[in-house]
Amino acid sequence: MNKRIINPWEWQNERSYVQAVEVTKPEGTLYISGQTAIDDYGKSSTSNMKAQLILSIENLEKVIKEAGYECENIVRLNIYTTSSEELFTCFDVFQNWVTEHNIRQASTVLEVKSLFETLKIELEVTVVK
Repeated sequence: MNKRIINPWEWQNERSYVQAVEVTKPEGTLYISGQTAIDDYGKSSTSNMKAQLILSIENLEKVIKEAGYECENIVRLNIYTTSSEELFTCFDVFQNWVTEHNIRQASTVLEVKSLFETLKIELEVTVVK
């Protein structure tokens, strides 16, 4: 796989995403359903945004590893949240995770009216190999 980052500007770097990612010659592409703060028994979290973000990331990592892919090869990551304001109070958790795994992904953050049951955040990802 060859991956090329396209960034005509620099300002997005502080926001932990890139403007575009071109992938050529991939061995595989993994499209992951939105991962949320649901435990191993299917119970939705009632915790705050930070705790839900952490569990959503952990669930996402579990799916990626189970499929034989790596977090660093995430090329698209959409964030759905019921409160952008609340998300940005703990956005450092997301940014630290992106930095730790050297993820350079195209992203969109969308505030939605609601998610399933008591959930506040959902991470939708595409990973390549």
